[in-house]
Amino acid sequence: MEFIRGFDLAVIIIYLAAIPLFGIFFKRYVHSEEDYFLAGRMLPFWVIGMSLIGTNIGAYDYVGAAGGAYRFGLAQANYEWLGAIPAMILSAMLFIPFYWRSGAYTVPEYLGKRYSTAVRTIEALLWFFFLAAVLGVFFWASGIMLNTYLGWPIGLSIFIVAAVVAIYTVTGGLAAVAMTDVVQMLVMLVGGLAVMIVGFNLTGGWTGLVSMIKPLHPQHFQLFQPLDSPDFPWLGIVLGLGLVLSPAWWCCHQAIIQRTLGAKTEWDAKASMMGAAFLKMLVPLLVVLPGFFALALCSDPSQIANPDQAFPWVMRNLLPVGLSGLVFAGFIAALLSSMDSTINSAAALFTRDIYQKFIIKNASDKHYLLLGRLITLGLVGFGILFAPITNRFPGIYRAMQELLTVFQGPTFATVLLGVAWKRANKWGALTGLVGGVFVSLGLQKIWEPMMGLPRTGMNFLYVAWWSFLAALILNVIVSLLTKPEPLEKIRGLVYGFVLEDITTQEALRERAEGGK
Repeated sequence: MEFIRGFDLAVIIIYLAAIPLFGIFFKRYVHSEEDYFLAGRMLPFWVIGMSLIGTNIGAYDYVGAAGGAYRFGLAQANYEWLGAIPAMILSAMLFIPFYWRSGAYTVPEYLGKRYSTAVRTIEALLWFFFLAAVLGVFFWASGIMLNTYLGWPIGLSIFIVAAVVAIYTVTGGLAAVAMTDVVQMLVMLVGGLAVMIVGFNLTGGWTGLVSMIKPLHPQHFQLFQPLDSPDFPWLGIVLGLGLVLSPAWWCCHQAIIQRTLGAKTEWDAKASMMGAAFLKMLVPLLVVLPGFFALALCSDPSQIANPDQAFPWVMRNLLPVGLSGLVFAGFIAALLSSMDSTINSAAALFTRDIYQKFIIKNASDKHYLLLGRLITLGLVGFGILFAPITNRFPGIYRAMQELLTVFQGPTFATVLLGVAWKRANKWGALTGLVGGVFVSLGLQKIWEPMMGLPRTGMNFLYVAWWSFLAALILNVIVSLLTKPEPLEKIRGLVYGFVLEDITTQEALRERAEGGK
């Protein structure tokens, strides 16, 4: 038995040692900032699509979503079913073509082209500080997982994983991140399916699982919870998640969009998101069911004092030795996918939208490449320091969502109007973005959980909706009261003008053919 446990540990150690080799291998292809941040714009659709899912099914999904299902039930699956698929299709068909055609490296850079430098800078700072903070969430997830599964101290666990992810992200850039995500997604899929098969075998399938949980937790099988639910009220799910947070995630999230900006063609950029949407339908089975298995099969609730321990408990207690090590490697894959994407995207934001814009504008590629790598190391250090603050939120998943809600509503409103309405201008965007963020901060009071104070703020789902609506209204009103943008500035960046250009080109083509 001890030998087999040692074999499990050997699998994990070999995996952790092998992953940095991707960075070392792809380092030979990294000669400029475009190579580092966008993989030289050479990625095919299938790599991007698998990388998107590898990034999305991150550590906070495996640990946080399973913990959410353990605590709240099926309502946790709304994050995958209700919001993701429609939002991904919207992103592929409407937003990604504009980002890709603009030649931007980041979402804030697109907003700078569409609106102004001020809008670009504020958005870049918001994303940079969010990504730096959420890196701490991922590190904390790794600490909980390794502590529960292997008994390692949380601090040591965080340091080891941070070192691994820093090596291959610093050396190989986006190419290493994307190709590593492909491998990690396959490992995650195998691990998640193994948990599902073993769990259903022990509980007697879905019917047996329901019969074991429902007598004590009947609310766990309600996809939509009542309006007075403090966590997932159905109206908040529809308005805050379905109409704001999910579209904002898939249409404006820097770590998501940066993948598509590295596509070799516009078709690859759009096809990657559509392919990822198909794979996304499997995600709830991988990240929610473990929470149900833990709730049904753990006879001593004291073993899962923190709901975020549900997934590591399942791995340690339900899976046979050997398979347990493989599934744990799947978790490590998820963890690294989340971290590498966050780090690379945050480094791109600071380098392109802050440093290159305001500090040193015309340096060499080597200069910006070195800066990007230094920023990457700095982010890892900040994430390690921020990680313990995550424990002050009600679970890893909630920590992620509440941090995101601070600015995602205003961001989505700003990008949506920029793409869809040619009358939106720089003053409307600036007022809407800043005003929406202040509305979010005032309603949610995110500083309370971060400082360990009693929570008095509004549910984050409603905050997302009201901050989005406030930003939208402010943008429209101020834009109508101020001077519109010059047409030559926004041509190619707004949906209406793209349609006009297509119509004009078709008319000219028909006229030319008629002349023949």
